[in-house]
Amino acid sequence: MSLDDIEQLLAPWQSAYGDSAILSTSVTALHLIGMLVAGGLAIAADRATLRISEEAPGQREWHLGELNAIHRPVLLAMSLLLITGLAMIAADVKTFITSPVLWVKLTLVALLVINGVVLERTETALRRTETSGPAASSEKLWSRLRVSAICSIAVWVATLVAGVVLVNAA
Repeated sequence: MSLDDIEQLLAPWQSAYGDSAILSTSVTALHLIGMLVAGGLAIAADRATLRISEEAPGQREWHLGELNAIHRPVLLAMSLLLITGLAMIAADVKTFITSPVLWVKLTLVALLVINGVVLERTETALRRTETSGPAASSEKLWSRLRVSAICSIAVWVATLVAGVVLVNAA
């Protein structure tokens, strides 16, 4: 299937999106809401991780429960980002699919997902270790969690910048 075939297949959506300010504004607003919620919650949790990692074990355990609770809302908001992002790409597939900036942004999103998996697995291992494991193992996992939090903040910011560049370059 060629790019022209895909564009022809998406022509009704492109027409509806291009002809309706309400539709295009709604999709964009939902995309920004997804970014605000997913990125905001993730960055707030990352900040808390960086602050709490030096605290007493009791406070750390509480924070690990908070991290566990934040995964679902972040994933739901990232799902909204995916759906609305695909809708915006489909509205002008020829422009976006050939843009190197789109591929940079999608790579950053993939890095967010990979980092999220690392963070979740580390948090799960920490919850097990904090209650019964050796302190040295716990400190190594907290160090990994701190690195993951720093990476998360950096990649969320880079993803936002890539999105702004993508819109302005289109």
